[in-house]
Amino acid sequence: MRYELYYWPTIQGRGEYVRLALEDAGADYVDVARRSTGKMMSLMNGRRSPTPPFAPPFLKAGKFVIGQTANILLYLGSKHGLAPKAEAGRLWAHQLQLTVADFVVEVHDTHHPLGPTLYYEDQRPAAKRRTDEFWSERVSKFLGYFEQLIKQSKGPYLNGRRVCYVDLSVFQLVDGLRYAFPNRMERFEGEVPRVLALRDRVAERPNIKAYLASERRIPFNEDGIFRHYKALDR
Repeated sequence: MRYELYYWPTIQGRGEYVRLALEDAGADYVDVARRSTGKMMSLMNGRRSPTPPFAPPFLKAGKFVIGQTANILLYLGSKHGLAPKAEAGRLWAHQLQLTVADFVVEVHDTHHPLGPTLYYEDQRPAAKRRTDEFWSERVSKFLGYFEQLIKQSKGPYLNGRRVCYVDLSVFQLVDGLRYAFPNRMERFEGEVPRVLALRDRVAERPNIKAYLASERRIPFNEDGIFRHYKALDR
């Protein structure tokens, strides 16, 4: 079966967590909107599906149209050996991915604390205050949680010796923070050595390494979730 991934064609965004899972699994998929956004908009408007997704990313898998990043990964993890086999383990991985999703919202809010319809330039003072609070309180809370889980599992991954899709998502969090906040992240990294080791191990997985070196990997940019604004990285 060839999967169809629907996401915006010029940013990594939330779709990147799905891309990483598909790439690591060596799945056959097409990134539909990078060819044309028309079909994506049609599915969202409900003309081609009785259960239209609210927003991208969403995945077409045979007759299924699956929306929401964590929900897509719940499906792919079971299909491609990127999640524990037991139900309790699958629910645990899903819980962790929802925690990743919470963190992604907070990352986005560093540069758009007053809302996504305003430009960054319209909310700079609020963005600076939000970013300072993000780094003083929130980053250590989230990444420290993942650090502790790796320690408890005896690593190198969140669930021990076997990689799961959440490990791929943590890789993306680290690389995104390094892009958006290189100075702040450099000062912080000593607090989460296990998370960084996980990140490096994921980057060396053969399919991920090939993906990162390919044109399929959209570069980070200032239209995505992780955005670099010099004024926020001090």
